[in-house]
Amino acid sequence: MTSTSNPRDLRSELDSLTTEAFRPELAEIDRLPTLDIARLMNGEDAAVPNAVAPCLPEIAAAIDATADRMAQGGRLVYAGAGTAGRLGVLDASECPPTFNTAPSQVIGLIAGGPEAMVTSVEGAEDSKELARADLDALAIGSLDTVVGISASGRTPYAIGAVEHARAQGALTIGLACNPGSALGAAADHGIEIVVGPELLTGSTRLKAGTAQKLVLNMLSTITMIRLGKTYGNLMVDVRASNDKLRARSRRIVALATGAQDTDIERALTEAGDEVKTAILVLLADVDGATATRLLEESGGHLRAALASAT
Repeated sequence: MTSTSNPRDLRSELDSLTTEAFRPELAEIDRLPTLDIARLMNGEDAAVPNAVAPCLPEIAAAIDATADRMAQGGRLVYAGAGTAGRLGVLDASECPPTFNTAPSQVIGLIAGGPEAMVTSVEGAEDSKELARADLDALAIGSLDTVVGISASGRTPYAIGAVEHARAQGALTIGLACNPGSALGAAADHGIEIVVGPELLTGSTRLKAGTAQKLVLNMLSTITMIRLGKTYGNLMVDVRASNDKLRARSRRIVALATGAQDTDIERALTEAGDEVKTAILVLLADVDGATATRLLEESGGHLRAALASAT
């Protein structure tokens, strides 16, 4: 998994990247009072959403294409190294409790495997072969979407994942933070959020990481909205896996229906604690079995199920 890049060539390549640029005006930041440094960081972070805004059309197009495939049974797979990989794993891991997705439906791959979540795995990010092997283990196909994530846009693991996925007929998205990136060029949908040089030279877990997190939030959340995982702005597919989520489930049913607590408890019992089903029981005045059937027939879309029940 060792890199074959010439160190001199790699240094020259890094020198050309916006995310690696040195900011001489911050050369003495370590001598500033802590509050001044905090204000500087806060000002830097505030600029990130404005950098995302010009890319919203590309982001929306990527989401629509992803949702189309996921509606047919496809998967959403993130692939990255280091901070980018960790952000992908984080977003994927939050989908089951938030949207009741199967663990195999949204997947995060990080170069070097689970160990790389907490420690550096030497050479993993430099290997396109490792990316291909990780995707082959998932049997990537034409209904799947693979998102390569790399702040620099040059990370071999992320590029290798996108190239291999595209060769398998999958939809590909390249998320980078430099313009004209190799990753963006390799993907069907290139999303390049140019946040500029970091407060600490080359520390792309800062603005670049924030930008990537914002885009991943959009990719997963809006895709799930398109798939019917919400009703309005309520998370009606939330999985009640702990006390907080159980309480949230009851609150969601109450907000969606305006029903009394006793009716909510009855509906949830009939629905096997499925929030979406319980809402349909109450709003359509049907039993749990009928609500389940209506939701199945509507592909899990609550609004469509309600329309068919009237």
